[in-house]
Amino acid sequence: MKKWYEELFEDYAETYDKQPFTSGTLAEVDFIEREIGYDKSVRILDIGCGTGRHAIELARRGYDVTGVDLSASQLGRAREKAQAAGVAVRFQQADARQLRFRGGFQLVIMICEGAFPLMETDEENFAILGSAAAALEPNGKLICTTLNALFPLFHSVKEFLDSNPAEGCSRDNRFDLTTFRDHSLFEAVDDSGRTKTLSCNERYYAPSEMTWLLKSLGFRKVEVFGCPTGNFSRENKLTPGDFEMLVVAGEYAAASAIVARCAG
Repeated sequence: MKKWYEELFEDYAETYDKQPFTSGTLAEVDFIEREIGYDKSVRILDIGCGTGRHAIELARRGYDVTGVDLSASQLGRAREKAQAAGVAVRFQQADARQLRFRGGFQLVIMICEGAFPLMETDEENFAILGSAAAALEPNGKLICTTLNALFPLFHSVKEFLDSNPAEGCSRDNRFDLTTFRDHSLFEAVDDSGRTKTLSCNERYYAPSEMTWLLKSLGFRKVEVFGCPTGNFSRENKLTPGDFEMLVVAGEYAAASAIVARCAG
C-alpha cells in the first residue's frame, strides 16, 4: 500500500510547480551559495529534489548537482526542465531513508520538507538525516528546512493552512502534543484533474531536537533560523510565529557507528 506522500506526488509535478512557495527558489539558492562561499568546486546533493527547482538553478550557476527523489513523476518533470534550461543534473530515483552515497559531497540540501519530516515514524526521519550525513565529506554542510514545533504550541496549524491556501485544502487537523505530529486529511487535484483525499501524518521538530539529532550524527555546529519563503537569512531569528525552521549544520566529522546504522 502506498504511503500518503507517494500517492500525492504520483501525478503532481505540474501542480507542484504552480505552488506559491516555489516563487522563493532564486532567493533560496542565493542563500545556499552564500553558505558555501560561492565555491563552484562544491559537489551538491539535493535530497527530495522534487521537480528540481533548486538543483536546476544551482546547476545553472555552475555547480555539480545530484538530485534524488522517491517520485518518478517528479523526476520526469525535473529532467524535462533541466533539458529545457540546458543544464546537466544527475537525477536518480531513490528512497532517502536508504541512500547508498558514502561521501563524495560537500553540501547536502533538503529544502521545503524534501523527504524529512514526512515519514510516519521518528526512526524513519532519523534515517533520512543519517543518509544525508553519510553522503558528506569531512567538514561538509547540511542545509535543510523542517516544520517548527514551536508554532503549534502557540498557534493553530489548521488556521495557518486555511490562511495560506495551496493547490488543495487540509481539514480535520489534529495536532498531538505528545508526539508533535499533525494528522489531517488533505484534498488535492492532480495533474490529470483527479481529486485525491490523503490521510497525512507530519512530524514537527523542536530546535533543540534538531540540534541533538544532528550533533549525534557528527555535526559539530548546528544553527537554527526562521524560515520565510524566499527569505532565507541568518538574520531571521526563529520564533513561535515561524511555521518552518531553517537548519544549517556544519563542521561534519562522521560519528561512524551511528551514521552507518542510520544509512543502512
